[in-house]
This record gives sequence, structure tokens and C-alpha cells, in this order.
Amino acid sequence: MNEQPISRFPPPELAELPQDIRERIAAVQEKSGFVPNVFLALARRPDEFRAFFAYHDALMEKPGGLSKAEREMIVVATSGLNQCQYCVVAHGAILRIRAKNPFVADQVAINHRKADLEPRQKAMLDFAVKVAERSHAIDDKDYAELKSHGFSDDDAWDIAAIAAMFAMSNRLANAFSIRPNDEFYVMGRESRS
Repeated sequence: MNEQPISRFPPPELAELPQDIRERIAAVQEKSGFVPNVFLALARRPDEFRAFFAYHDALMEKPGGLSKAEREMIVVATSGLNQCQYCVVAHGAILRIRAKNPFVADQVAINHRKADLEPRQKAMLDFAVKVAERSHAIDDKDYAELKSHGFSDDDAWDIAAIAAMFAMSNRLANAFSIRPNDEFYVMGRESRS
């Protein structure tokens, strides 16, 4: 395992954290078998931790027109664009698992236009990348393109909100030098049968 610090700023001691944050971290550890470094890094600021993960969950865990795998595709594509190692590696692992495809995350992180995706998913990622790169240029044609692929107005909102939320997350992870956990690199890499 890697002995490098998980972040530029030392994480707090778990015992010193508010109970709700300790419980959230324990639940994630129980589910995944380890504590993702982003949880420890962001726990330095309990109010910000709560706000960040409340918005994360509101966007990433809700039902809707986007599958959980498609939501992760948005994170991986925009995080690749933003050169966020933490989010590409961590959310790439989640994407591989949710899509049941060991190749998709690497393809999406590098160039979603060349990835083995459906046209609908490529249109979704084109829009997400435009939000991340040049949101000022979004216009009615972009929304019409999404509609032509069956996306609703709520889906378009979700695509934009996920891209924007992770643009913030990418910048924090980069500025704070949050390292991906070693465990993420191997998750979901079993080959398809």
C-alpha cells in the first residue's frame, strides 16, 4: 500500500470528528472495505463535509432518467477533462462496477467520443463536457440535441449539475493533492465473460 500522505492537509483523527461524520465514514468503510481518502480529507471541515456529501448524494443517488452508471460516466469524463487524478481513479472504479465493464472508465476518461458507448451516452457526455469547459456557450441547440436522444429537462438539469458539482470537487481534490486509495485502481477490472 502507498505510504504517501492522503492530502496536502493532514486529516483529522476519526475520534475527534462529530458523531454523524464518524457514522458516515464507518458506513462507507463497511460497504467498500476501506475509507476513501476524500472522506478523510474533507472531514477537516465538518460543515463543508456535510454540505458536499448532501449535494453529492442528491445528485448521484436519486432515481431519474440517468442510470447510476451514466452519472458516473459524467463524473469520469469531466474529471478527465479537469485532470483530476482522484476523481478519475475513484469514480472510474465505481463506473466499472456499475457498468459491469472493465474498459469503459479508461475510455471515457481519455476521450468519450472514441469510447464504446451508445449515441445517447455520447450526447450526454458532449453536453457535460461543454458544461465543464464552456458553460457560457450552452444554448437551445444543446438542449435540443439532448431531447433528440430522449433526455428530459430534468435529465438535462442533472447532467449539468453533476458536471458543475464535480468541477468544484476536481478543483478541491487537485488543490489539496488528495491521493486516490490504492484499492480503487483494481476495482471492477475483472474481464467480461
